[in-house]
Amino acid sequence: MKITVKLFASFRVGRFKVEERNYPPGTRIRRIVEELGLSEKELGVVMVNGRHAPLDYALEEGDALALFPLVGGG
Repeated sequence: MKITVKLFASFRVGRFKVEERNYPPGTRIRRIVEELGLSEKELGVVMVNGRHAPLDYALEEGDALALFPLVGGG
């Protein structure tokens, strides 16, 4: 199945901004996060089709996954 993966801010460094990728049916967000070499501790917001989603969410054909890092500052 085709999934659009969008990375934001520091997650783009050495990776990509937007990429369409193929995954087996039922792939969970956690697998993609691990495949990209991201730590769960780095994740700030995870969204599928514009809505918040847990890492164990099973993606479906045509979904758009957006991954945002934690933001620091004050």
